[in-house]
Amino acid sequence: MAPDSTDDDAGDAGTTGSGGSPEKDPSDWVTGDEAMTGPQRSYLATLSREAGEEFDASLTKAQASERIDELQARTGRGQGS
Repeated sequence: MAPDSTDDDAGDAGTTGSGGSPEKDPSDWVTGDEAMTGPQRSYLATLSREAGEEFDASLTKAQASERIDELQARTGRGQGS
């Protein structure tokens, strides 16, 4: 593998959902500026607690999605299928 390979970064931009199609970047979501959903709120509260971080209930859908990704990486949750 070449030293400048970016395999570690591939999960950020080209992730795929269960349908196999690339997921849209949260910043491109039409409803991304709306309040986070109930399930996002619940999961983010759990992840925040596990990571020892403060839960911010004022996040938008897009911000919550990005924060969930960040906290999943930190806590190891959501890494398996």
